Amino acid sequence: MGSNDKAFSGSIPYIYEQFMVPLIFAPYARDLAQRIAQSRPRKLLETAAGTGVLTRALAATLPAGAAITATDLNEPMLAQAKATLPDPRVEWRQADALALPFDDASFEVVACQFGVMFFPDRVKGHAEARRVLAPGGRLVFNTWERIEENEFPDVVMQALAEVFPHDPPRFMARTPHGYHDPDLIRSDLQRAGFENIEIDVVDHVSRAPSAREPAVAFCQGTPMRNEIEARGAPGLEAATDKAEEALRRRFGSGEIEGGIRALVVSAIAP
Repeated sequence: MGSNDKAFSGSIPYIYEQFMVPLIFAPYARDLAQRIAQSRPRKLLETAAGTGVLTRALAATLPAGAAITATDLNEPMLAQAKATLPDPRVEWRQADALALPFDDASFEVVACQFGVMFFPDRVKGHAEARRVLAPGGRLVFNTWERIEENEFPDVVMQALAEVFPHDPPRFMARTPHGYHDPDLIRSDLQRAGFENIEIDVVDHVSRAPSAREPAVAFCQGTPMRNEIEARGAPGLEAATDKAEEALRRRFGSGEIEGGIRALVVSAIAP
């Protein structure tokens, strides 16, 4: 993982919420919330909550008496999340998923929407989730499949490789799409003490009004922006324009759509 892969700062949280969330995150948030709601948990912890897309889906899906504690390491992302969901059932806290400030066996469910890929030590992150889960509690998370199975980011990465041929930005492949091996995920969870591990492949379709939206989303609404800006000329706008051109060439003008694929993982704390 690069040193800036977790740097969601400046205008990134706003662009992430405006463009990335509807583009790729919203359908998986609904899917995860529906899976979690089946067990009707009363106390749930969310780690790496980002701008709160899963938090909102959980608040809309869980019973009225459910208490949600939503955490993220990044304060600007939490600030964006709080602005979109002023719900008294949700407690927002800045917290490191690898060192959670909660007592053992405090929650029935720990949920994480596309966050485990950012953990510098995933086994430790899973072990912390297990520690705060009551016996029989469940860890539920999702993680992106390899980038070649996700059409929009794959096209954007290829376009940026043309803009910066000697040092292409690799954030998307390296981190968001860097934890997709089911055998590794299963092994990490077992090492952290989990049992009854289930891994599902879930496909959705990503839609955008035009090629411009995903170009802005990936180039300017993720930490890949930090990589692009660090490389200097031709600059962020030129790189975004190149990504837009590649998306339009691949998917056409007007509304576009492309396949997205993720793994949804569930594991039980003994």
